[in-house]
Amino acid sequence: MKIQIPRGSLKRSVFHKKRKELLASLPKIEARAVARFVRISPRKARSVINAIRGKSVAEAFQILEFSPKKAARIVYKVLKSAVANAENNLGLNVDNLYVSECYVDDGPRLKRVWPRGRGRADIIQKRMSHITVVVRDRTKEEEYKKALEELEKKLTER
Repeated sequence: MKIQIPRGSLKRSVFHKKRKELLASLPKIEARAVARFVRISPRKARSVINAIRGKSVAEAFQILEFSPKKAARIVYKVLKSAVANAENNLGLNVDNLYVSECYVDDGPRLKRVWPRGRGRADIIQKRMSHITVVVRDRTKEEEYKKALEELEKKLTER
């Protein structure tokens, strides 16, 4: 949920400082992990990512553990890292976490030449991916929504 903060007649630097302070006052309920420049085609990784979106962390680990795909091993590591970030950096309970967002973006491509007949050559593109997994705490979402509503009320009163 995005929040609109009115700028008014504030200077840009002052506005951004104020905006950061307001957003820092909200409770932290999500942690993320990103694996960048992974040598797997984004199309192949998306099939695995789509299987775990919206699932609880325990269920997602089960799905990934028993999937025979190469992408499943990579996504497993990223999910494990996101859960560790939530537990260690934000102090969230692992049992309440679920995969709120996960997506695969295209990375750069390695271009290789494949010689063909009669002096021609084809270009092979070896694709890379950026894999992002975001986990959220189900129990703290209500608390977050209330804090967000209070913040919006405070902003509209001004």
